[in-house]
Order: sequence, then structure tokens, then C-alpha cells
Amino acid sequence: MSTPAKKTAPAAKPTIAKPDAKATPRPAARASATAGGASAEPSLRFHHSVDLRSKTNKVLQAIDAKPDHAGHPGALADLVGELVEAGMDYYFLRPLKLAEVGFLTEQSARLGLSGAVKLINSVSRKFIVRMDSVQLQIVATHIRSLS
Repeated sequence: MSTPAKKTAPAAKPTIAKPDAKATPRPAARASATAGGASAEPSLRFHHSVDLRSKTNKVLQAIDAKPDHAGHPGALADLVGELVEAGMDYYFLRPLKLAEVGFLTEQSARLGLSGAVKLINSVSRKFIVRMDSVQLQIVATHIRSLS
């Protein structure tokens, strides 16, 4: 004869371990640190073209100048897409080229990353184009803080 299963309290469910509160600032602290510029947290940033930098500044300045302009969500989504592509190239394809892994490996990696970039850009665009002017300004401030 089997014994009835014990009921488990909700706290007994498996959970993802939370980082130590001292090691990771709270969201409000992180937001204020990045909004004001440099953060004390480690970071990895990438180099991109002068043209992309110019486009980035142009889009961010336009959002600051006229926050309610109807064209800003699409322009910001396009910019984020280009930044994602430049970042993927810098972090993943450039090291392969530097390591001289060979043409076939580079092309395979390029093909795989191309699919990933398309997916990321598709998803991010859906969210960005629905943002209001305040949300767009917050994203713009974050992008600006990365430079």
C-alpha cells in the first residue's frame, strides 16, 4: 500500500539562486549608475564604424529634440538592429578571423550569426516600435551611456 504524498509548501519549489545583494546593485541603483554615465560594474564594449556612430548620434539627438515624433520608434529600431549586427561581428566574427580558423569556418559562423541577428532584430523591433516617447528616451539614454 502506498503512502500519500506530502504537500510541498510553495517555497520548496526549485528556484534560481539569486546573487548576493552586496555583489549586484538593485535595479534602481543600476539605472542611476548607467543613466549618469560610467558605472562601477565591469563592461565589455565594442568598436564600430564612424558612420554608425554618426547615425547613432543623429537618432539619439532627434529623440531628445522631439520626443513625440512618430518616426522615432522605427529609427531607433533600425539603429538597434545595426548595433546588434556590429556587436555580433565584433565579438564573434572578428576573433575567428584573427584566429585564422579558415574560410569555411568563418562562413559557417557568419551564416549562423546572421540567423541569430535576424531573430534578435525582429523581436527587438516589435518591442521598440510600441514604446512611448518616455520609454524611447530611456532606451536612448542607455545607448548613449554605452559610448
